[in-house]
Amino acid sequence: MASAANTNLNAVRETMDVLLEISRLLNTGLDIESLSICVRLCEQGINPEALSAVIKELRKASETLKASENCAN
Repeated sequence: MASAANTNLNAVRETMDVLLEISRLLNTGLDIESLSICVRLCEQGINPEALSAVIKELRKASETLKASENCAN
């Protein structure tokens, strides 16, 4: 039983390593934690294109907020 669990855990780690490498090659800017959250959301049925759009909008909002903070200082 423990051997099967270890095999499954190793498969999950290898999969996440491959996904992280693909993410880096595509310059997504996602770290392992963010990528893991995205994978879990997709596994729960979230539309990947919609998730991508939300991430892009959040990044734009963050950049706008940072720019406005820099102008205020």
